[in-house]
Amino acid sequence: MDLLMFLTEATCDDIAPIIRFIKGVFSIIQIVIPVGLIIMGAWDLGKAVLSSDDKEIKAATSKLIKRAIAAVAVFFVVLAVNLVMKLVAGSGGENGEDKAGINCWNSV
Repeated sequence: MDLLMFLTEATCDDIAPIIRFIKGVFSIIQIVIPVGLIIMGAWDLGKAVLSSDDKEIKAATSKLIKRAIAAVAVFFVVLAVNLVMKLVAGSGGENGEDKAGINCWNSV
């Protein structure tokens, strides 16, 4: 079956497992990646502080700040995708019809 044809004829029951999987991946990404990046940055900073080298401490601090920014960015990208999907689902289609099961995003 052609993907476009599947998406236009799919019901919420057909695509619910896919949406559940995507939402699960988003939840994992929102938790694991930021925490992991911050832990790695703190580890680097801890090693630099124990070495007592000012140059290493500055490099580790810079790396920690970059990782923290990356962690926040990952968190907000996932949040933005969820928000866009909810806005698209809330807008409905022509005459309130559900094109390609977009409203399933809110119900699953």
